[in-house]
Amino acid sequence: MANVKEKAKNMTKGGLSKVKGGAGGFMEFIKEQNIVGLAVGMVLGLHAGTLINSLVNNVFMPPIGLLLGSTEGLKGWEIPLGDTGAKIALGLFLNDLINFLILALVIYIVIKALKLDLKK
Repeated sequence: MANVKEKAKNMTKGGLSKVKGGAGGFMEFIKEQNIVGLAVGMVLGLHAGTLINSLVNNVFMPPIGLLLGSTEGLKGWEIPLGDTGAKIALGLFLNDLINFLILALVIYIVIKALKLDLKK
């Protein structure tokens, strides 16, 4: 019980200084947790995904389209569902799958190159 009373007394004693200290605590949190580095990593990751998407669509898909006889590459692969006009866009799924696999490979290579893999 005395411990609770002591905490309450300390809270009311320096209320304004603790509010000012809270901003410093927030800045300390940002420094300790590397929030800025996390934000930079997120922005770079977002743009890396855009770059990989462009690589797949503009470099890998045109030769595949040449082999398939389509200007759209895999995107042109569709399975019609009856006379309703509905279709399964299998080519779009395969395109997104290739994007994902290439992005995963790039991330794997970056982690290995920077030796971020913590396994020993």
